[in-house]
Formats: sequence, structure tokens, C-alpha cells
Amino acid sequence: MTTARWTASDLPSLEGQTALVTGATGGLGLEVARELARAGAHVILTGRDPVKGNRALVSVRASVPNADLRFNPLDLAALSSIRAAADSLRATGTKLDILVNNAGVMAPARRMTTRDGFELQFGTNHLGHFALTGLLLPALAQGRGVVVTVASLAAWRGKMPFDDLNARRRYGPFARYSQSKLANLAFALELDRRARVHGARIHSRAAHPGWSSSDIIANSAALGEASGRVARTLRKAQKSIGGAVFRLLGQDVAHGALPMLYALSPDALDSGYYGPQGAGERRGFPGSAAIPPAASDAVLARRLWEVSEELTGVRYDWETVS
Repeated sequence: MTTARWTASDLPSLEGQTALVTGATGGLGLEVARELARAGAHVILTGRDPVKGNRALVSVRASVPNADLRFNPLDLAALSSIRAAADSLRATGTKLDILVNNAGVMAPARRMTTRDGFELQFGTNHLGHFALTGLLLPALAQGRGVVVTVASLAAWRGKMPFDDLNARRRYGPFARYSQSKLANLAFALELDRRARVHGARIHSRAAHPGWSSSDIIANSAALGEASGRVARTLRKAQKSIGGAVFRLLGQDVAHGALPMLYALSPDALDSGYYGPQGAGERRGFPGSAAIPPAASDAVLARRLWEVSEELTGVRYDWETVS
């Protein structure tokens, strides 16, 4: 399916719905939160830093004066923080109509770990969102139950080394980023398969932003200089917004956020994957994206799911949402 010029203004009213966006203190996450608020949703912005969180609230309200939103602390690199956030939502009886699994870390030069000892990119980008989605499953089933997981073009280069998922033996910055993005996409497709098997009221989709001027590069630079050919190209392009390189290869955050928003539209399908429609899916208006063969491998996805349950200790309680 191709949508020639779908924009955020085409998103239907979300009045009465509640959305949670991870990594919403800047970049793509902030832009997605802004447009969800503009469409009338109550939006929960999450992130590690409350100061950035408050700035994000101010930013959204500056462009959407009647925005209904709040900030909840959430560190996806810590299972304790994920559980605390889920417990807080459960305690308030919050129902979730939309969950956007957006937060991510990209290609720190040296191997780093989460608080629980997982390689930082696999632990944050995949395991953190796997755990969060599982813990929020009852809240999602009470609402509309749409889960959008943000992948990347990097998933095409991803491999799933099950004998070394946490890079204890070998670490390559972009290789491990690609692994985490392949995991994101495989998870989204497997979540849809399992929801259908159990008759659960969960609707799983995935999206990628193409090459967008996202905060992920700057945020990762704070952990150690991001590396890899693609990361270097993106940094150079980001520094020259309005320059020929950026115009040729990428797009701004507003356009990068469109595939995630499109995944929430009536035109989007469960198990669908959405991205820009321009050359190489790097830029352009949103529509269906090509799925890497590895992400469609049901055996790989099932094994990844089982390993993710073991590592996080989170098992999806399908009986409560069917």
C-alpha cells in the first residue's frame, strides 16, 4: 500500500484515548507525542531525565496549547525502572490505547551494559521494550491495544547471534545496533502472531523513520562517539541540515515521525511495517515498508521471544487479555 502524501493532519481524532511514547523527551518520540496530543489523545511522555521531560511538556504545549499530557520517568536500561513505571500505571487504573516503543541507543563505540548486565543496545532497544510491553499488556487490552514498535533500515544488516546476544565475546557498534533493530521488528511480528493465536485484543505494527534527524545520534554520542559508516554519514548530514547531503539522504524529524503515526491510522494493518516511500526508504511520505527476510523468520522470532522471557523474567499473561 502506498500513500502518496499522508501527513499527520490525516490522523483521525484520538479524543478519549491514552497513548504512551517511550523516548519522548526529544527527536522522533517528542514529535510523535506532539501529533498524538494534537489529535486529542492524553499522552504520557516517558524518558530517563525529568528535566528533559519537563522541557518536552513545555515544547508540546507551546505548539498544542490544549494538550493533555504528562511525564512519567522510565529508564529502559533498568528492569526495576520498567517495573516501577508499569506498576504506577496499573495502580492508577490507566488503560492504554496506544503504546509507541520508540526509545533507543545507537552504536556507542565501546561495549556498555544496562543496569541488569545486558549489552546496552540489545538491552535498551529490544529487551526493555519487550519487558515494558509485557507488563503493560493488561492495560493495553483494556483500551484500543495498538502497539507500534520502531525498527530501522539497519534491521536489514542485523544478525541474531544467539550464542552471544549480549556481545560478551565480540562487540561491533553498528552490528549490535542492527541486531537490536532486527530484534525490534521480529518482536513486533511475533507479538502479532501470538496475539492472534490467543485471541487477544492487541494490535501490533512496526515502523521505521528512514534516515531522520533524530536525537538518537546525539544521545549516543554522550555515551561514547557513535561509530560505523552509516552513523558517521548521519552525523555529518545532521550537522548540515538544509545542505545538499541531508536533502539527498534524509529528512527532518517531522517527516521521520510520519510512519509511526501512519501505523496508528485506519489504513494500517496488524503485522504491518511502515516507512518512507522514497528511494531506499530513506525519506518521503509513509506507506508499506519491505520486511527483511530474517525478521519474517518465525523460528528466529520464537527463539528470540523465549530468550527474552528468560533474560527479563517477563512472561506475557495471555489469559488475562483474551
